[in-house]
Amino acid sequence: MAEAADFQGTNPSPARRWMRRTGALLAGAPLLAGLVQLPTASPAAAAPGEAPRAATDTGPVSVSVDTLTPSAPTEGDTVTVKGTVTNKGKQNVTDAHVGLRVGPLLNTRSGIDTVSRDSTDVQSAVGPEVGDKYAEEFDKLTPGVSRPFSISVPVNKLNLGQDGVYQLTVALSGQTSAQQWEQTLGVQRTFLPWQPDEAATKSRTTFMWPLISTSHMTAETASDEQQTPLFHDDDLAEEISPGGRLDRMVALGKDLDVTWVIDPDLLASVESMTERYEVSGEGDETVVGSHQAVAKKWLTEVQKAVADKDVVALPFGDPDLASLAHNGTSVTGSLSHLKEATDVASETVESILHVKPSTDFSWPVNGAVDPSIVKVATSAGADKVIARSDTFEETAGLSYTPSAPRPIGGGTTAVVADAPLSVAFQGDMTKASSSTLAVQRFLAQSLTLDLQTGKRRSVVVAPQRTPSASQAQTMAEALDALQNGTWSEAQGLPAAARSEPDSAATTKVPPASSYPSSLRRNELPKATYEQIARTQDKLDRFKVILSDQSRVVTPFGRALNRSMSASWRNRQSEAAIYRSGIESYLDGLIGQVRLIDKSETKLSGRSATIPVTVQNNLVQGVEHLVLRLSSTNPTRLEIGGNAYEEHPVTVSGGHSQSVKFTTSANANGRATVVAQLYTQDGQKYGEPVTFDVKVTEITATVMLVIGGGVLLLVLAGFRMYTQRKRAAARDAQERDDDAGEDAGDPQNPEAAGERLTQESGADTKADGPEQPSDPAPDTAPENADPSGTGERVDR
Repeated sequence: MAEAADFQGTNPSPARRWMRRTGALLAGAPLLAGLVQLPTASPAAAAPGEAPRAATDTGPVSVSVDTLTPSAPTEGDTVTVKGTVTNKGKQNVTDAHVGLRVGPLLNTRSGIDTVSRDSTDVQSAVGPEVGDKYAEEFDKLTPGVSRPFSISVPVNKLNLGQDGVYQLTVALSGQTSAQQWEQTLGVQRTFLPWQPDEAATKSRTTFMWPLISTSHMTAETASDEQQTPLFHDDDLAEEISPGGRLDRMVALGKDLDVTWVIDPDLLASVESMTERYEVSGEGDETVVGSHQAVAKKWLTEVQKAVADKDVVALPFGDPDLASLAHNGTSVTGSLSHLKEATDVASETVESILHVKPSTDFSWPVNGAVDPSIVKVATSAGADKVIARSDTFEETAGLSYTPSAPRPIGGGTTAVVADAPLSVAFQGDMTKASSSTLAVQRFLAQSLTLDLQTGKRRSVVVAPQRTPSASQAQTMAEALDALQNGTWSEAQGLPAAARSEPDSAATTKVPPASSYPSSLRRNELPKATYEQIARTQDKLDRFKVILSDQSRVVTPFGRALNRSMSASWRNRQSEAAIYRSGIESYLDGLIGQVRLIDKSETKLSGRSATIPVTVQNNLVQGVEHLVLRLSSTNPTRLEIGGNAYEEHPVTVSGGHSQSVKFTTSANANGRATVVAQLYTQDGQKYGEPVTFDVKVTEITATVMLVIGGGVLLLVLAGFRMYTQRKRAAARDAQERDDDAGEDAGDPQNPEAAGERLTQESGADTKADGPEQPSDPAPDTAPENADPSGTGERVDR
């Protein structure tokens, strides 16, 4: 029970707290006196009422401020601070309490930066504590244990005076066994903006709300009519799902007065997910995507969020302008990709969100610019470049922050975002303490900026391109407090760019030597643009043969835009894999239209035809192709009467076509021929097919021999034919004679038969063999008598 009581967070009476602290001071008096008599003093001066301590940045107790409400109080409010204290030391901390201390007025932006850097330094002055009754006590803090606290103070007890930003310190005081006197053991400094009444001249603040992601779609599409897209991962589904990064960006931004800055590639990718889509799996496997409902819902929410709001469309894919300026302009065609990405941006956003965006803004990474970046950024038609004040620095020594727009010549305006406000939300915002400090620092910078002059100024905030969900939450909290505050009013980015520039502000673009080396190291290299140019050249030669170019040109064009994206910074290996995937897939498509290989062909004559087959495995037809067959030895083998012959080729999708070429042989032997496809503008298409033609020449002697043999065969056939005709005629004559004799002597048939027999015997004897061993002839005897009257002879 006693140990539990030690850990109990109680609120004793002020008298009891005073007695404890007095006792602790009396107990430590001898030691304090001894320390005072030491010949060397501590390097850090002790605060009034505190014992000196060794120089250190932080004490043994960590203090975190998890919430501070309201962020910018006004008259009648009660400020509530909640957080935790954690004993990080090795000794118990006893007789401890947490209290609030209001420091001096911070009237410069640099002063705010200094306090932010030293926010946990117990050596710095912390100011007087705000009343004993506005504190929370702890009898003992055990090492490694965290304890929560909550302190509420009416704003009128904070002794706030003139308008401005006050340092607010949450400090834990107590003692340890080694140092038994009350001392400050841990602090956390933050800021309390104080502007209770409406400002006479409010700043106009533009907050850019980016909807940007990394590249997810490939150039590959299925062969179906809908051209089902292929995603290289399904990470985008996670971002737009409830609770995901992009889901939170939309849900938080819809209630804020912001300018939406959108990459059209993100919208196009999510729209593709509303229908059938596939995702790359292991190896060559693909998986059918299943987040159609999530994609539809997210797009619907975006449409609602941007209605009646300012929308700025970046070039498609959010190209890295600095990388292009420093490494890509020497590669032919690189700037044309930026122009294409800009041209397609407006149409993409308008068709999906049904709002007309501004496309005349360009946004280099981190707003870092030099003359070459400005030149590239404006080459595609944009006349406003979003820069940032940490690179576009003032050179005139102004004591205040000027308005954002700066005319930099050539009709171009640099819209310079405020760096301290823009970087306020970077880092880990998953911890409540980090988020709270970021909100208070942002508000403090904003109010101090507004109080610098009595002139109305336009301020632009350009945060990180892809805030995390926790960073987006922090941004929304800060912006909500700002828009409900008394010193600022919202303004859209187009209006900020049109506002009156400050005549004293610098308009000179920083030189190339001032571009941050940390950013230059992460730029896309020249090899990126060389590979993109090579792929584009292949695409240009491929598209001219297609009957429906849009099925190939559009997905590949958008993929090449994505390969130039700023999202590839710090991901060079992934970027190289993505670009190589585009080129390899295009090579595969080009290879679907090819010549079929041929083996050696033999010609046995002076002329013949040679067929060459063109195969088209694409789903669409190809046209505007020319097939040329060339002879490497025209003196031996001519094609079409020359060294080569050409024929136009048109092949339907999924079919093949054979083209026949006429050849003439001038000599026997082997001749090599080359078949090559060309586009109509004379560019080679695909790989050639080379094969040999073996010619066997036929001599005159061989021709005479062959001709003689053919003639003999013809004559022999004719002789056999005439013999058979004569035999048939003779048989017909004999039958007629027999019929006449029978008619002349009808009463003596035996005599007629005998006479017939004798005649037959006489013929047999005359025509038969002279010797019994002689073979009988295999043809009828030849009759040389003239044909009878009326006998027909077939010729």
